[in-house]
Formats: sequence, structure tokens, C-alpha cells
Amino acid sequence: MGWKGLCREENPAAATDFRLCDRRASRDARVNLVLGIMSHAKPRPFTIDELRAYLIEIFPELWKRGDFRIEDLAPMAATLRLVHHPRHLRYGGTIAGPAMFALCDVALYVAILGELGRVAHAVTTNVSINFLRKPAPADLIGKARLIKLGKRLAVGEVALYSEGESDMVAHATGTYSIPARGDEPN
Repeated sequence: MGWKGLCREENPAAATDFRLCDRRASRDARVNLVLGIMSHAKPRPFTIDELRAYLIEIFPELWKRGDFRIEDLAPMAATLRLVHHPRHLRYGGTIAGPAMFALCDVALYVAILGELGRVAHAVTTNVSINFLRKPAPADLIGKARLIKLGKRLAVGEVALYSEGESDMVAHATGTYSIPARGDEPN
């Protein structure tokens, strides 16, 4: 069997029947056609504004001060900003390691919530961070990416950059434990 009859203009009733075939189309055209017919975007559990409101609700002490900002939320990823402030500096004027670590931890948590929705009691089980170079005296950008998202564990990585610079200043990997649905307290 080939690709004949797959296009609506040839056979509108069979536009999604992949058994009808003999059309000579390029591989890219076939792939685009299949993806166009079959792709259904997973509904996102939060908009960025809804996620911000939820985070303020469950961790007000962390979010109300305005140190962290969600810049972007994408499938299996999140980008956060740590706003540069003197309280994040250590001796010598560089951003303190604990502030950088916090950005990594929070970015992973936001990426997880962006996929799963309301999971207040997901907890960090492990984080390892490598400090690669001294960050510039500017905001820090944390780009989190989930590597694996299972029923009970999430594994991800975070790359930290000084705003406006392309060299990574730190890299972290982390694992979160996710409570079974129904195990969450109200």
C-alpha cells in the first residue's frame, strides 16, 4: 500500500485513513501531512499567570519578595530569572552559590508543575550542581529541562546563565519525588 487517497482533495472521507496509499509525495510532505493530522497538543495545566498565582499560594515566602520570575513555560521546560539584588551576593560581589542553587531547584519545580499541574508536595530528592564560572553582576537566567517525567520521579537539568551572556555559569541535575495522585493533602 502507498499514500494514495491520504489527501483531502483526493479523498475527503479517507483523509485520516493511513492504509490508503500510492501517492508519490516527498518524505517531508508525508511527514508533515501525518503530523498535521495526528498531532494533538496536550492541554497545559497552567498558563504562566495561573502558575505564578499557584506558587504564591503554596510558597508565599518565596514568591512575594519578587526574587524569582517565570520567564517562559514550555512542554517539559521552564525558564526562570533570579533578579539581581545585593542580598544574593557574597563577599567579593559575586552571586552566592545558595542563590544559584535555589534558582536551579525552583526552575525544576516550575517545569514539573508546568507538566503535572497542582502537585504542591513534590519534593527534591537530589540535586547536584557544578559551578563553572563566576557569574556577572546581573540577573541569572535558569533554563530547566525535564529529561524524564514518570509517575513517581522526575529528573531534569538546569543551565544557568548571566543575563546577556552565552557562557553557562552553572549546571545542575536534579530528581524530584512526585506523590501518587490522591496522596496530596488538600
